Amino acid sequence: MTEQIMFSKKENGVGIATLSREKALHSLTFDMISALYTQLKRWETDENVRVILLESRGTKAFCAGGDIKALYQAKNNKQAFDQATAFFTLEYELDLYIANYPKPIVVLMDGIVMGGGVGLSYGASHRIVTERTKWAMPEVNISFFPDVGACYFLSQTPDYTGRYAALTGSVLTASDAISIGCADYYIESDTLETCKQELVTHHWDDYEEVTSQSVHLFLQSFIQEPTQSELMMNKDDIHKHFSFKTIEDILTSLHNDSSRFAQDTYTLLESKSPLSLKVTLAHLKQSKASSLEETFETDKTLAKHFLQCDDFYEGVYSILIDKSHKPVYSYETVAEVPDELALSFFREH
Repeated sequence: MTEQIMFSKKENGVGIATLSREKALHSLTFDMISALYTQLKRWETDENVRVILLESRGTKAFCAGGDIKALYQAKNNKQAFDQATAFFTLEYELDLYIANYPKPIVVLMDGIVMGGGVGLSYGASHRIVTERTKWAMPEVNISFFPDVGACYFLSQTPDYTGRYAALTGSVLTASDAISIGCADYYIESDTLETCKQELVTHHWDDYEEVTSQSVHLFLQSFIQEPTQSELMMNKDDIHKHFSFKTIEDILTSLHNDSSRFAQDTYTLLESKSPLSLKVTLAHLKQSKASSLEETFETDKTLAKHFLQCDDFYEGVYSILIDKSHKPVYSYETVAEVPDELALSFFREH
């Protein structure tokens, strides 16, 4: 377990949590989540810890998400199903805890930040991205849904850009992530190490109180200007097509538009799980009027339903295990998915 996540505490008041499952792109296991949760609780009441640094080893990924391949075992195994349910429950509890954490948390979102990695980072007080950042909620690719509270914050973005990110599973850049409120600071990777070293040696212990503003002011000398957000460059097109109330209408709008953006996006959506698309849009619409805590509760309900859905296992097998990328889902088109089926996923068993 100690090999998967490491903890250290500096005399100057910095607690450091380092994801260390590098070969698996730091994908999260139950033990990693449990250890981080426990350590953060210790640091919350430790007066000698003033600031938390959440990072990962290497430069390829901060965290590529949950260990979804391990969850595949839940298909025909009750014990594995119960373990999968426990995994999601604890993961969501940790993410919500981070979002409400009373001390500043600086997270280095260098490299891949997807799924569970988004969950860990979204609620942190100071979120740093680099030119290597690849941010995504790609769950629709495996017939799951954007969980970890994502439908809450992706439903709050301007011009339906978050809805676009959730439904397409597109990989976003650092500037894109900042533009939709999922990151705060852009620092080039060659400056990041200097920033980190100064952060962990800065005399936070000399402060009467370390606030979010204290850390914000410290970071000012490292912040740089990112390249223009491609997502924002396309925001008018995104608003035009993704403002519709149903997936069917979104697809029709895209199909009837001959522009390159519309045709590429239509093809992208057609490759996703029809059931996932329908459930995800319903979740986004519901979450817009919900709190983050309420969204996590809905996430728990949806996760249990998807863990009992053949399409989820078909998606995981085809995309992550067999890697044929040719899943055969229960429904070929969104129009074939009964509205009642999608709505049933929101009901407790």
